[in-house]
Amino acid sequence: MAGVTDRPFRQLCKRLGAGYAVSEMVASNPALRDTRKSRLRVDHAGEVAPIAVQIAGADPAMMADAARYNVGLGAQVIDINMGCPAKKVCNVAAGSALLADEGRVAAILSAVVAAVDVPVTVKIRTGPAPDRRNAVRVARIAEEAGIAALSVHGRTRACAFTGAVEYATIAAVKRAVAIPVIANGDIDSPARARAVLRATGADGLMIGRAAQGRPWIFREIAHFLATGEELPSPAVAEVRALVVEHLHDHYAFHGEVQGVRTARKHLGWYAAGLAGADAFRTAMNACETTSGQLAIVSAWFDRLEGAYARIDDARVVPAPAPAATVALEAQAA
Repeated sequence: MAGVTDRPFRQLCKRLGAGYAVSEMVASNPALRDTRKSRLRVDHAGEVAPIAVQIAGADPAMMADAARYNVGLGAQVIDINMGCPAKKVCNVAAGSALLADEGRVAAILSAVVAAVDVPVTVKIRTGPAPDRRNAVRVARIAEEAGIAALSVHGRTRACAFTGAVEYATIAAVKRAVAIPVIANGDIDSPARARAVLRATGADGLMIGRAAQGRPWIFREIAHFLATGEELPSPAVAEVRALVVEHLHDHYAFHGEVQGVRTARKHLGWYAAGLAGADAFRTAMNACETTSGQLAIVSAWFDRLEGAYARIDDARVVPAPAPAATVALEAQAA
């Protein structure tokens, strides 16, 4: 979620029910620490605890040093990225590329755990490719190294983000280790969240892309798991207030020039599937000032509030069919 889960977005998600939010991926290479992007990624001023920082790299000593560095800046949990399938990460043997080298996995995990006195977690995929799923072996390596918890995305490195998520391997990982296991991958509704928990036996859920433009998904899932009842979608007026608050925090954090540019993707996600979204995005992409963006947002929400009570009433793109969730429910049963 690099480029998405900056401090303003993490704070918003936590306020809307996320129990835990991990930072954008921070490179372990010390030569990159003084870049503007890196400085923002390790800025935790005022952040609600627990503060979790994800580090990425392929060298055990460098990863250990990065862990110490980030703990010194306030990290209360260190998360190790062994799940990212992006080419620029895998091309330097980091992220999910590490899953093909179990010896290096063990060396990195052991080095980082020994380097800091805070919990260390790791995010992985099910393996390098569908015919080489080794998540169970990697999970056992992680447990032996002293890793506190493990998140598993239900695709391999080769799958990237395409094709169906495969949850059976996550269930196998959960049976194989005693440390907490967190399931991840295409969890985009309260019903699917419950189905994934039942199918995998996981101790928790990790939500990524489904929170883009819908950060209230965390409270929806928490409420459904606790009561079995679905919350109504938020009122248009509430979403308006959340978006405006998010924008103000985003601008304050990133500055006007960069803030306007990087806010566009969040605004595009908020608008996705809603009435008038195309015209809204066109206007937003042409706007170069924070005041202009706020004015466009205000005008768009004026129209939405005049026509709809709740945000899902304004949706013109239907939700995906629940077939996958139904299949998961049957598997869990």
